[in-house]
Amino acid sequence: MKKVIVAALVLSAGIFSAKAQNTGTWNLDPAHSSLGFTVPHMVISEAEGKLKKYDITLTAGKEDFADSKLTFSGDVASLTTDNEMRDKHLAGDEFFNAEKFPKITFVSKSFKKTGEKTFKVTGALTIRDVTKDVTLDAKLGGVANDPWKNRKSGWKVTGVINRQDFGLKYNQVAESGAVVGNEVTITANVELAKAK
Repeated sequence: MKKVIVAALVLSAGIFSAKAQNTGTWNLDPAHSSLGFTVPHMVISEAEGKLKKYDITLTAGKEDFADSKLTFSGDVASLTTDNEMRDKHLAGDEFFNAEKFPKITFVSKSFKKTGEKTFKVTGALTIRDVTKDVTLDAKLGGVANDPWKNRKSGWKVTGVINRQDFGLKYNQVAESGAVVGNEVTITANVELAKAK
């Protein structure tokens, strides 16, 4: 009887330990992450850019990451399109006004599982002085230990926002239409490291 009880305790401890591996706080691994965006240019093509300095924290309450909490903060001054003149324009008041509004932030309100490794993440996005709820799609690539026994999770997060909703009002028109389209597609490929 004692052996059965001991075996049950060991099994329970093992299950609890396995589940606990994915709960807790996960922080951004910037060396293995990227956050970019695309926006239509003159209707005929797309312009690309990226945010170079940002931070992400995920607090996972469940082993499968359902009902997690996600926070994001990005430095507007680090936004680049690999074109100095365009970057200065984006930092100005027709777009982000980086001097007055230096941060872009996102705080999740819900983190709902929609498939085996897919989630809908809804939260408050703040750009300039405007805060609106947006919904993003998140896909879990997997969870694994790196060679140094650090627990990592890989994610791809995508979404589309309308820049006009957040006060980015630049509206120059060319022969083919708007120089800068309104719909901005965001794509983040990130690795998060579990805090020890």
